[in-house]
Amino acid sequence: MAVFLDSADVEDVRQAMALGFVAGVTTNPTLIAQVGREGLDVLRDILSITTGPVFYQVTAETVEGRTAQARQAAAMAPDRVFVKIPATTENLTMAARLVSEGIQCAITAVSHPSQAYLAAMAGAAYAILYVNRLTRQLGDGIAVLRDCAALLRSTPTRVLAASLKSVDEVAAALLGGAQDVTIPLGLILKMGEHELSHQAIADFAAALAER
Repeated sequence: MAVFLDSADVEDVRQAMALGFVAGVTTNPTLIAQVGREGLDVLRDILSITTGPVFYQVTAETVEGRTAQARQAAAMAPDRVFVKIPATTENLTMAARLVSEGIQCAITAVSHPSQAYLAAMAGAAYAILYVNRLTRQLGDGIAVLRDCAALLRSTPTRVLAASLKSVDEVAAALLGGAQDVTIPLGLILKMGEHELSHQAIADFAAALAER
């Protein structure tokens, strides 16, 4: 299992890496747009901060353009860059070709087990589901994740849960079969806290004070 930071903000990346248990970073076009910088420049900076995997999404309008973007991104760190490719039939074909070239791919926006299955057949390292988004669109994103995880259990393709909005949703995704999760820095920090843990610490301190 791994927890990834979902951010294109280099300061978030520095803070997350300092925690010592965050495996790497996922980005997407929306996150990159929010920082107002060129995507490959952001990718280069993130790669310089973390030694872990970094996910970068291709966005060109044509297969040829997306293929060129994938090759350019992967060339920055072939062993650590995972090219994110949205789930469509033509993109799955493209992913299979890129994988045959040695480029690591992650199929994103997986919305049905059939897409997860084809991601595995294409040789993708990850199938990424937007769990909260699927809940809002279909009613139960965890159920979709659970089915995808069951289908991919005997394959090397890992289920990565994204679009997680609460600590409970993160836990539900992991219990539902996600091998990895990607979440914003604020939610990572919340995961390590619980009021009962703080109460236990206070109780221990009080007991020591009474000695």
